[in-house]
Amino acid sequence: MAKSLDEEIKQVIIVRTDIEMGKGKLAAQVGHAAVSSYLEALRIESRIAEMWLASGQKKIVLKVDSVESMERLYKAFEYKGIPCALVSDAGLTQLPPGTKTALGIGPWKGLEIDKLTAALKLL
Repeated sequence: MAKSLDEEIKQVIIVRTDIEMGKGKLAAQVGHAAVSSYLEALRIESRIAEMWLASGQKKIVLKVDSVESMERLYKAFEYKGIPCALVSDAGLTQLPPGTKTALGIGPWKGLEIDKLTAALKLL
């Protein structure tokens, strides 16, 4: 459990690059992932979520090149009890309904997130 703001708390958003999304659509999907995973963190460990809010809301956006990679990460974070949210598009504009577009992780302890995301590249 994070005891102080000295321990890095961050949120990571992972976006698929193998699907075509306009810049606005991409921004919206990142926003959905950020809000949804924040709400999950608030439910799981409100103190960490509040520390993240108070410390500047650090976010990092990374990329994967397949839905399979995103689903594997989602399952790994879920298994470890780290708050996360997988975003599926409603299909009202650019993508078919149910297309998995983004994964929000945290806010949570940065070192724990890094164990599963260190090999990913920035978007």
